[in-house]
Amino acid sequence: MRAESVATAPSRQLLDRWGRVAKDLRLSVTDRCNLRCSYCLPEDADTWIPRQDLLTPSEFGRLTQVALSLGIRKVRLTGGEPLLRPDLAEIIRQIHQAFRQADLPADIALTTNAIGLAPRLDSLVNAGLGRINISLDTLDPDRYFALAKRDRFSEVAAALEKLPGSGLEPIKLNSVILDQQSLEEIPDLVRFALRRGFQWRAIEFMPIGPLGDSAAVRPHARDILARLQESFSLTPIETDPAAPARRWNVAAGSDHPAGIIGVIASESAPFCATCDRTRLSADGKVYSCLFSLAFVDLLAPMRQGASNDELTQLWLAAQAAKPAGHREISAAGRRTYSLSQIGG
Repeated sequence: MRAESVATAPSRQLLDRWGRVAKDLRLSVTDRCNLRCSYCLPEDADTWIPRQDLLTPSEFGRLTQVALSLGIRKVRLTGGEPLLRPDLAEIIRQIHQAFRQADLPADIALTTNAIGLAPRLDSLVNAGLGRINISLDTLDPDRYFALAKRDRFSEVAAALEKLPGSGLEPIKLNSVILDQQSLEEIPDLVRFALRRGFQWRAIEFMPIGPLGDSAAVRPHARDILARLQESFSLTPIETDPAAPARRWNVAAGSDHPAGIIGVIASESAPFCATCDRTRLSADGKVYSCLFSLAFVDLLAPMRQGASNDELTQLWLAAQAAKPAGHREISAAGRRTYSLSQIGG
């Protein structure tokens, strides 16, 4: 990535009161999902953001322009499930155009469950998508159905076979480690990923959503690492302090090539102190923290004629109020409902 010129360096930054500067924008493009994963979305979920209140592709483009002027340099599209937006390619195109207008290298990523990805992959790449994360917690179709409450594993498998050679780099496979069975599946998931040239990442369970109040004992990052070390030779990789994952190089073995794996210890080792993210919901609300209910609305002011400078001031105020960490958020102000409303 080329160095920023004086002309493109931001004059204002998304600085919070603890001195952290946001560089990474998470854009939720929809709160809807075609799965009902037990840790994310209730089985009976049926209340969604009205379609007229969803940001349009051009509105995503405009707010990306504002974000880039404030120092954002990476954009990740999340959900819900982003592929449920039929205009997803146009959203990506508008965001890509915002990077071009700012004379910045485009860094656009997507997090998806991959259902319906295979027939749309080329159009998304052509629109400007550069990186992708696939959420997949198991390779067992029966367990997939038990976790996701939908029989869609074959569609995910088809997408995974199409990804190599797509031009997307890196491709990451994300797995939430929920229980002992998840721990037992880790070696198979890692081998599956490495054989296809993917990186694999384990994610600690986060207490948000339907299982947020569960008394079940969840696997700790140390349990995940111990399971990895039983099957693979690992060498630590020096990691950006703001990155959520600790990473390791995996040495090649008799049944897999070399590659990279990571562990995101959101609960046992939160990265709040170095968090560089800001979040925008599908209905135009800025959230400074995944766990917080506090937000500042940009959609209504934008549709009422607010200038980019006025939107900038609102966004700066939202980020300034970012909590020191998610454990400091009071119970009354803490998110306990679906992750589909703001993305992971």
